[in-house]
Amino acid sequence: MGASPSLPQVLLAAAVCTKAGKAIVSRQFVEMTRTRIEGLLAAFPKLMNTGKQHTFVETESVRYVYQPMEKLYMVLITTKNSNILEDLETLRLFSRVIPEYCRALEENEISEHCFDLIFAFDEIVALGYRENVNLAQIRTFTEMDSHEEKVFRAVRETQEREAKAEMRRKAKELQQARRDAERRGTKAPGFGGFGSSAVSGGTTAAMITETIIETEKPKVTPIPSRPSGSNKALKLGAKGKEVDNFVDKLKSEGENIIASSIGKRSSDAAAVLAPPINMESVHMKIEEKISLTCGRDGGLQNMELHGMIMLRILDEKFARIRIHVDNEDKKGVQLQTHPNVDKKLFTTESLIGLKNPEKSFPINSDVGVLKWRLQTTEESFIPLTINCWPSESGSGCDVNIEYELQEEGLELNDVVITIPLPPGVGAPVIGEIDGEYRHDARRNLLEWCLPVIDAKTKSGSLEFSIAGQPNDFFPVHVSFVSKKNYCNIQVTKVTQVDGNSPVRFSTETTFLVDKYEIL
Repeated sequence: MGASPSLPQVLLAAAVCTKAGKAIVSRQFVEMTRTRIEGLLAAFPKLMNTGKQHTFVETESVRYVYQPMEKLYMVLITTKNSNILEDLETLRLFSRVIPEYCRALEENEISEHCFDLIFAFDEIVALGYRENVNLAQIRTFTEMDSHEEKVFRAVRETQEREAKAEMRRKAKELQQARRDAERRGTKAPGFGGFGSSAVSGGTTAAMITETIIETEKPKVTPIPSRPSGSNKALKLGAKGKEVDNFVDKLKSEGENIIASSIGKRSSDAAAVLAPPINMESVHMKIEEKISLTCGRDGGLQNMELHGMIMLRILDEKFARIRIHVDNEDKKGVQLQTHPNVDKKLFTTESLIGLKNPEKSFPINSDVGVLKWRLQTTEESFIPLTINCWPSESGSGCDVNIEYELQEEGLELNDVVITIPLPPGVGAPVIGEIDGEYRHDARRNLLEWCLPVIDAKTKSGSLEFSIAGQPNDFFPVHVSFVSKKNYCNIQVTKVTQVDGNSPVRFSTETTFLVDKYEIL
């Protein structure tokens, strides 16, 4: 049997080169040696010395499709029997990808982001043929963003903060016990776990305080730990080894002081984002994401919020239902129902049901039944205002930053306000602070961490000093999660189409940050 003829390859390589033909980054989609691709690119500028304006040139074996980009060229090398119109469309997509990763179309900037560009090139072309993707999809595929990983990390950080808070509480209890003992004229009680019951409360408190300070430093000294197995990738949903190692460290430094409270409090922290334990046969996810940009001198440049109700039915006998929605929003949110949902029924009675009541909702799959959008520049709608005020002093800058919760009905968890710092000036000197802070020396960031912001803790401030200029401390970024949604849209009841009998249901509400920055 003779071998069947193979399809001709269309796209051989994609490259960014200088006007002299020097390759900066090149991705070959067929087997091709480095010498071969460098020779093809070196010959490319010589073929254009004809005084004619074209977007492609040809040799006996290949075709160059190119686009000038300031001092560089974006070049596609194809076979001569490829479709030139499709090649030009592919070239335009390649040219649009490059500014996504490079701030300037210069040789050093291209070299610095070469791997990002190669990953993006691989999303456009596979085995020499163009994939059916657009720029937004390429960005999504290359980011490989994982919502589950964000949830895992948020829970882990909450566990760490809870452990630190518990250690402080224990330290205060021991200090109070020492003061009480001194007033009574008796010996301060010892505290088990440090090797001897004769250790005084004051010494113990000092040891615990020192442990707290050490755990807040980003550089962690090596400590004895349990032997671990082979290195494995992060398994989302499994018990995190990083959390275990952190707890082991606390146990090794504080022995059995906090062992019981870690087991008790970590479940409370995990409950911030964990799904409901008792998921009913009819379950709904209410999710909102906010994107907000403010000016450093005040003024809301843009705020956009997107929300959606996702319906999941686990039992076929509850597939023909209607969802009662209570919309008490006063901010002018725009609502939109799924095309298969009866829009008139929703408008008149706030009921979500199918246009054909004889049909059923899909089983065991998440279906978006209602979504909403709010876009505004009204400052009173900002859920959490941030005021960052750097003032120049003789030795650098004194920075005052404060927050205020304007939407008092919200409860924000795991709030992190990230302030950029000038590089190479060391750690900031912290003055007054509500909450905790982390200094990331590698990324030159100061993270102001607040476990909860609600009506009881609606405002707070941070003061620190460091060398630098006022512009060094912007943009400020904010992240948080919440179990309460911003727009007052809730599911109040679920009933069956036949007989209008009530159906048990469960809901899961999440309010997340997509972008929240002060420029």
